[in-house]
Amino acid sequence: MRSDPSFTPRKLDTPLDKIVRHVAGRRSRTRTERKRGRYVQSRWANGNPYDLAFDATLRAAAPYQGQRTEERKRVAFAIRPNDYMRKIRVRRSANLILFLVDASWSMAVAERMAATKGAILSLLTDAYQRRDRVGLIVFQKDRATEVLPPTNSVILAQRAMTNIPIGGKTPLSAGLHLAYDVLRQEKILHPDVMPLLIVLTDGAGNVAIGHLPPLEETYRIATQIAEEKIHSIVINMEHTAFDQGLAQTLADHLNAPCYTITELHAENLYQTVRQEMVQRSNIHTPVELK
Repeated sequence: MRSDPSFTPRKLDTPLDKIVRHVAGRRSRTRTERKRGRYVQSRWANGNPYDLAFDATLRAAAPYQGQRTEERKRVAFAIRPNDYMRKIRVRRSANLILFLVDASWSMAVAERMAATKGAILSLLTDAYQRRDRVGLIVFQKDRATEVLPPTNSVILAQRAMTNIPIGGKTPLSAGLHLAYDVLRQEKILHPDVMPLLIVLTDGAGNVAIGHLPPLEETYRIATQIAEEKIHSIVINMEHTAFDQGLAQTLADHLNAPCYTITELHAENLYQTVRQEMVQRSNIHTPVELK
C-alpha cells in the first residue's frame, strides 16, 4: 500500500463504540421476529400464543380474575387468548456497508478512490472483533464490477483494492443494479444483516443497461432499492460551481440523505459513514421498558 495518508486506517473511539463495546459480539441492535435475542418488552399478541411473554400475560389477566369465577373452579388462575402478550426481542445484528463508487474518468477519480480505500480499511480495522463486513462496487465504461465482495478481512480488502479499473463513461444504473443484487443476496443469506449503501457519484449517469434513457433507468432502480428498505446515503462528487442537482435527485429516489464533503479524505468519509451507522442504530433500537 502507498503511504498516502488517505489510506491510513484508524481505530477511533466514537459514540457507536460507547453504545456497544460493553457487550461482545455484533455492534447494532435490531428487532427480530425469531425466538432469539434479548426479551426487552411485550406487545398484545391478538390471541396468538407464539413466543408468549408469560410475565406480561399474567399481568394482563390479573385484573379479570374476579370476573372469571367459573373458569377458576377448574384452574387457579384463568387466562384467555385475549390476555396473550408476545415478547419483543432485540439481537445484535451485523452491519453490511457497501460502497458504490463512480470510477469513470474525471479529475477527481484518484481522490475519490483514495478516500474510499482508506475509509474501507478504517471500517474493517474498527470492526475486527465483530461481524461487520464491507464491500466495494465500482462502475465505469459500460459495466459495474464487484471489486470487493462483502468481507471482514483487512488483508483481502488490501489485495482486492490494489488495481481498480477507472476511466470511460458513467454506467450509474449498472452500478445500482449490481448493488441491489448484492444486497438482496446478502439479505437472503443473513436475514438479520443491516445494510448501508454508500453511493459516491455526481449522479450524471450516461450509459444504460436496457432500453430506457440512462437517468430514467437509474431512478427506477434507485426506487426499487428504496422500496426494499435499504438504508442509503449519497456523497455528491460534483463541484459546487457545476452542480446540476443530479446527485440530490438520485438521493430523493433512494429516499436517502445527500452529502457534499468539501474535502474528500478517508477520515471525512469514514466519519460520515459512522455517523449514519449511529443514527440508524438509534432508530432501530427499541427503548427497554423498566
